[in-house]
Amino acid sequence: MDTSELIISLGGMIFIFGLPALIIFWSISTKHRERMRLIEKGITPEEIKNFSKQEKNYNPYKGLKYGLIFTFLGVGIIIANLLYEIFELEDGYTFGFVILFLGLAFLTYYLIIKNKLKNNKEF
Repeated sequence: MDTSELIISLGGMIFIFGLPALIIFWSISTKHRERMRLIEKGITPEEIKNFSKQEKNYNPYKGLKYGLIFTFLGVGIIIANLLYEIFELEDGYTFGFVILFLGLAFLTYYLIIKNKLKNNKEF
């Protein structure tokens, strides 16, 4: 085995195993330093746990949004492919139809949520 091949293989091993280990170490170290600073400021460990487990804003209509996006995306791709086959359009039109239908999906989601919020006064 040549010296340059040995150096390349060792460098690859260090990169493959060393980089993830370095990232994990950095993450743990940063989290530890953050908690130590909070403790120095007088915040108890219970408050730290509650702070890290704060409830994020829950969106009950998240599934509706992604359902609309994927449905309109599929419809856009199907229509673009049909028009491509029938009228022999260029590939740029396919991309345009997909973007158009994604925009329609977001507008539909906005209108549905706007009506629900108007009727329910919740969210």
